[in-house]
Amino acid sequence: MGMVGGGRDAFIGPVHRIAAQMDNKIELVAGAFSSTPEKSRLSGRDLLLLENRVYDNYCQMFQREKALPEGERIDFVSIVTPNNSHYPIAKEALSSGFHVVCDKPMTMNLEEAIALNKEVNSSGLIFCLTHNYTGYPMVKEARQIVMTEGIGMIRKAIVEYPQGWLADELETKGNKQAAWRSDPVFAGASSCMGDIGTHCANLVEYITNLSITEICGDLTTFVPGRKLDDDGSVLLRFDNGAKGILWASQVAIGMENGLNIRIYGEKGTLEWAQEEPNTLWVRWSDKPVEMRRTATDFVGTAASSNARLPAGHPEGYIEAFANIYRAFAEDLSEVIDGKNDRSTLKDYPGSKDGLRGMSFLDAVVRSRSSDDKWISLNSAY
Repeated sequence: MGMVGGGRDAFIGPVHRIAAQMDNKIELVAGAFSSTPEKSRLSGRDLLLLENRVYDNYCQMFQREKALPEGERIDFVSIVTPNNSHYPIAKEALSSGFHVVCDKPMTMNLEEAIALNKEVNSSGLIFCLTHNYTGYPMVKEARQIVMTEGIGMIRKAIVEYPQGWLADELETKGNKQAAWRSDPVFAGASSCMGDIGTHCANLVEYITNLSITEICGDLTTFVPGRKLDDDGSVLLRFDNGAKGILWASQVAIGMENGLNIRIYGEKGTLEWAQEEPNTLWVRWSDKPVEMRRTATDFVGTAASSNARLPAGHPEGYIEAFANIYRAFAEDLSEVIDGKNDRSTLKDYPGSKDGLRGMSFLDAVVRSRSSDDKWISLNSAY
């Protein structure tokens, strides 16, 4: 693995590195860790990398790595930079022949997402988008219940992600993470909805196996002087006729990372919360309530194969990331070994999921300034 971004003082880069190396299937060997060459070199030193594999920028890395013998060069790149650079880095990686893992959102806007999805499909290379919440075992259990029609046809989905860390104007007080997320130059057209609302949209589509077709959105900026939204509410319509509600906020004081989802079907209800990830509640119309737990004998194979710890030990945020990296690594290993049958892809998000996310975000941003009640998701892809 080579990495772009994730140098000293970064938040998400170290999470990716720990997750990628957790199963001993991936080794970090190269990187361009900062937009500042000196900081990139210092970061490479921190990570004990060879000096000649630490680069000033991603173009230099791709050029020099491509010139190395096949068994020595990087196999893929992990992109952990702010949103505005995802597309140019991914595009350059693909054109240089490298597979890609990219942090979300996939691009800055829908136009870039459409273009990148086409480039991934034409390249024949693998693209993984780290919507990490789909990596939790009990999220996979919920999806398996839905896929086997355990709770019947879906009628309603409620998903929300409340945080409170941006209730004050941290972007003016030296907080690097707040600064770039609230700056349209780096974050794009949305802050809160782009940062965590897209996780909600991805999670509800993943578990239900439905597609959001129309939205009615409302974005708000509560903190004075802030350039982008810090709260948003969205009504959802799905392709099977189901309805939904999505709420994302970064000004919900006292909340940490309260991502939770409730799926209501004809026969039962599913309920999962990220801050209590080992538990999936299954509520029936004609049976007692079930509390299903990770790593027990009472969950399906999708959950059990992604559980890493004995029952009662929390399966956490980094482990969910690691499940995505492991699935990607297994897929990539088969490609490297010449097994190019792409009909049985491993369970990880790809460029299509990234395009779905940007289409959702584009519709919500358009809804904010439109008098139309319902906005259709872009169908250009």
